[in-house]
Amino acid sequence: MKKRTDRKIAIAGTAAAAVLLPTVMVGLAQAGIGVPTGRSEASGNSQTIPSFGPATQPSAPGAPASASPKAAPKLPSVPLNSNPFKTGGGSPGTGDPDTNRGSHGSQPHLPAGTGSGKYAKAPDGATITGVKKVNSRQFDVTIASPALGAAVKTRVMIPKGWKSNTTKTWPVVYAYHGGSNKYTSWTKDSNIEQVVGPYNAMVVMPEGGWNGSYTNWWNGGKGGIPEWETFHINEVIPLMERNFHAGGVRAAIGLSSGGQGAITYAERHPGKFKYAASYSGALNITAPGMPVILTSMNRDAGTAIWGDPLTARANWRAHDATVNVSKLKGVGVYVSCGNGQPGPYDPASTPPTHAGRIGEQLAGTMNENFVAAAKQAGVPITANLYGPGMHNWKYWKVELAKSWPKIAAAIGARKS
Repeated sequence: MKKRTDRKIAIAGTAAAAVLLPTVMVGLAQAGIGVPTGRSEASGNSQTIPSFGPATQPSAPGAPASASPKAAPKLPSVPLNSNPFKTGGGSPGTGDPDTNRGSHGSQPHLPAGTGSGKYAKAPDGATITGVKKVNSRQFDVTIASPALGAAVKTRVMIPKGWKSNTTKTWPVVYAYHGGSNKYTSWTKDSNIEQVVGPYNAMVVMPEGGWNGSYTNWWNGGKGGIPEWETFHINEVIPLMERNFHAGGVRAAIGLSSGGQGAITYAERHPGKFKYAASYSGALNITAPGMPVILTSMNRDAGTAIWGDPLTARANWRAHDATVNVSKLKGVGVYVSCGNGQPGPYDPASTPPTHAGRIGEQLAGTMNENFVAAAKQAGVPITANLYGPGMHNWKYWKVELAKSWPKIAAAIGARKS
């Protein structure tokens, strides 16, 4: 009987997906899912896309069954070749681990040609191979990463008074960028220099991949490269602490898919972060209908990131911020999101088919679910679901400034 019921659910999901998918093929890309242009669906690295994800949204531990979050909204059609909104411009860098399909699923290893270097290594052998000064307070650090099988960059903003030859450490903010963007996003697109710059805090902005989704990829169940979570937690953090005097009091912040990363990293690594902040983050990836949207949106990766939503459901749940919200007890949390309607920083005439509207509407639903689950689990958080507003930096700049006092207090950052 259960198999017959599951089949009925799958058939119903297929019908729903046929209506829903065209509406989000652009919008959800801005929630951290890249959609390359000029490529056919068949040219991607996707496995077969299932017709439907989890049939019901699992509640947070101890939550009453009657408090189920809402389903994903129905939206109007969007042309598949439309991409009116981006979290940033450009294209993936040469050697981007996400687009280097030949390396996917390989065992972690240092990239070829990595020398011994003069810097202290991470426990797994990850090492700094170069440091380039961007300006008086910023450096671009090249890291040879076994977890990625490649050399990628991390931008570091040092506080005033920082010196390389000291034993002093500084509170640190790890800032994660959104999908279809790069490690330069926070200094290029945001106001982080103005907001955090006056404080004695270091900001570390690591590469997160073009569509990395802040996770160790499933790769058909065999794991392996790219391992973004391992890179960020087990390589970047110790390298910063061993070589740049980053302290052990940390905060994680992020926007869009980076917001998902900030929250799930705090959940999955207890004690690692004192505070976690997400701006329009993808915080409920197993919400009804969401798995099929996510796997279909990401043409290059598809189910390679978290696996098939049915057969690898446990892995999806393990990376869902809403499902694991109870693990945030003792961590300061700030989440914010709009609802996709044109807000004070958007043209009032923006059509419903605009990707920035669709992306934020979906993010809004996931954030509402997250906030409800936190309340049910008894996890105190600060939430600003501000209503009208689309998926863009005009809002994230405001939210960074609003959230910073709480972040600074949590990590002990003070004005220099």
